[in-house]
Amino acid sequence: MSQKPPPQCNILIVEDDRSLNSQLCEMIEGAGYQVNACYEGNTALLEATKPHYQLILLDLMLPEMDGISLLRILRKTSQVPVIILTAKGAEEERITGLRHGADDYVSKPFSKTELLLRIEALLRRSQPVQAEPVHHTEIDRLQLDLNTQQAFVSDLAIEFTATQFKLLWELAVYRGEVLSKAYLSQQVLNRTLGAYDRSLDMHLSRIRRKLTGAGWRGDRLQTVHGRGYCLK
Repeated sequence: MSQKPPPQCNILIVEDDRSLNSQLCEMIEGAGYQVNACYEGNTALLEATKPHYQLILLDLMLPEMDGISLLRILRKTSQVPVIILTAKGAEEERITGLRHGADDYVSKPFSKTELLLRIEALLRRSQPVQAEPVHHTEIDRLQLDLNTQQAFVSDLAIEFTATQFKLLWELAVYRGEVLSKAYLSQQVLNRTLGAYDRSLDMHLSRIRRKLTGAGWRGDRLQTVHGRGYCLK
């Protein structure tokens, strides 16, 4: 017989079908876990990067940011266990999810017993593993230290404001991924993105100039129209 999970075992459920999401929450809470629900990709990414989840249940077909993109970004800094939800027979979808760091999958429609057993087994396997937090990153000659908020190109120090450093840090840690303005506004500016808010554009422009002035290609910080920003 399965043991009841401890109360500190938190699971994030990312599913845009609100009816199914509600059913999953009820089922998993009924098994003794604590749950939180998200319905679209950008909000889910903000939640998923928080350190207090022990497992994420992730649908791949999400609005705003699809599940594969979310998973790819998440795996840059976190090894939290992820079970993907896929359509029955969607083999290519499952393979893609597993390639990008998913730990397991369950096909819809799924058996309640099977899902709970997979959750329990994955938690049991992953419990001893603790991912080391990232405090330093280096891209070519650009070095960033999160603890000291210092940036260098080779041995040349670059003075960034706290906001500029935080924005550059996010883009550097998730290098190669497009981070939405909504996500960055919440993570960097600690506020919801307004319809006419150009603060991020202003900060990014200044970061580019400072990097270019230090001999590092600032144009590698790219604006991806309609999606957000990316460090190539």
